Amino acid sequence: MSSIKDVAERAGVSTATVSRIMSNKGYIAQSTRQKVEKAIKELNYRPNRVAQRLRERHSRVLALIISDIQNPFFGKLTRAIENYSNRRGLHVFICNTDEDPDRETHYLEQMLQEKVAGVIISPTRHALESLKTLQAKGIPLVTVDRQLHHNFDSVLIDNRESAGKLAELTLPYRRICGLFGADSFTADERLDGFLSTLQSNNREPVAIKRPKAFQEDGRQAMASILREGLEPDAVICSSALLATGAYEALNDAGQNIAFGCFDDLPWSTLVTPSITVISQPTDLIGETACELLAKRMKDPERPASHIRLQGQLIRRQSL
Repeated sequence: MSSIKDVAERAGVSTATVSRIMSNKGYIAQSTRQKVEKAIKELNYRPNRVAQRLRERHSRVLALIISDIQNPFFGKLTRAIENYSNRRGLHVFICNTDEDPDRETHYLEQMLQEKVAGVIISPTRHALESLKTLQAKGIPLVTVDRQLHHNFDSVLIDNRESAGKLAELTLPYRRICGLFGADSFTADERLDGFLSTLQSNNREPVAIKRPKAFQEDGRQAMASILREGLEPDAVICSSALLATGAYEALNDAGQNIAFGCFDDLPWSTLVTPSITVISQPTDLIGETACELLAKRMKDPERPASHIRLQGQLIRRQSL
């Protein structure tokens, strides 16, 4: 049985040219079309419709690889990307890494094998080589929340500026501390913006902790600050889960101090005092990531785009 490669060799063209002629996509010179049609007839070639349908199915599948589905920010982002994609007839394959580099590598290898149409990912620092391989194999990708490399399209917020806004609100307090996630590009930027604002006002925090960005780690980090007798009167947290854990530790200790964080927590208006937050535009982040991915699919050689959206300071009673 003849293959598409046999047809291409008989006609003296590439397999991609044969494929375009058979699917009637793109401009093909009439002389080339005639050579291919002649080769098809001579070889009695019949395309593998099963394989063709499989390729078509894969061309409608996007992979969304997020770092923690329990984080309210990523939950909202997932919904935004899924809604946007579904309206355009695309399917989304959702993977949760829990910030585990090994699990992340496994998912990226799987997406390469599946030949998905594109990947949107909130990567760990360890993902660089895997993403370079994915890109080299022609799979478009966009990073969200984190900018890992200048060659990858990315969408995130103005982390330094937003952290500076929270830091400015702490200036009336004397003993300021911060919880910023470990091993995270995003947390690094937020910490930098936080410290820069304090230092420009001749202030220094009494403590900075860099725990893993999970709820229990936030609780332990805040409890540690309290045990050390540092007597903080204000705290800033770089993510929703860290903030939830930190608030639990303060509540357990009967402490009520000034409190601010990134992400509008589900419980932020249910407690007293209500929580001051930086709210991220998750719908816009998701839609922008999908649009960048679509542009990359159409034009693989276009320069990478790095889009920064504004976080919104929502000031409530806690800070």
